Amino acid sequence: MPTSSTTAARRHFDSPQQEAFLNLWRTYDRLRLLEDELFSQFDLTPQQYNLLRLLRGEHPQPFPTLSLASRLVSRAPDITRMLDKLEERGWIARERPSDNRRLVLVRITPAGLALLKRLDRPVRDCHDRQLGHLAPADLERLITLLERARAPHEPVEGSWK
Repeated sequence: MPTSSTTAARRHFDSPQQEAFLNLWRTYDRLRLLEDELFSQFDLTPQQYNLLRLLRGEHPQPFPTLSLASRLVSRAPDITRMLDKLEERGWIARERPSDNRRLVLVRITPAGLALLKRLDRPVRDCHDRQLGHLAPADLERLITLLERARAPHEPVEGSWK
């Protein structure tokens, strides 16, 4: 049974959906701070890290830019600019096949692989700081609930899972 303080707090929301959404947003904000702290040490954004991680999963094969954009955890409004920055730093390479000049293929470079190798442990530690206090069963339930909440809004093609 909710306590009077819990009930009073709930009155500030228009609906349970609004309360859940605002809780998700606040949680994301708090967890993102830890991630931002980590990636800023490498002059990297979480989206750039995600892109490099996806390319490592495809390595040594190149990956089409548009397919890559659809698999990112969060949408990248200007993937070209993100790719430009990663290419300038030597972490990715782009190529255009001679038989289809409209297609841009992206691959991770040895320098990009080395960066991710350096990040593997710190990222695991960051995730542990973010959610390591939750029991495995709670994490499984959270994952399931988040997948269910996201499912009607997730494109069938290009899901990142």
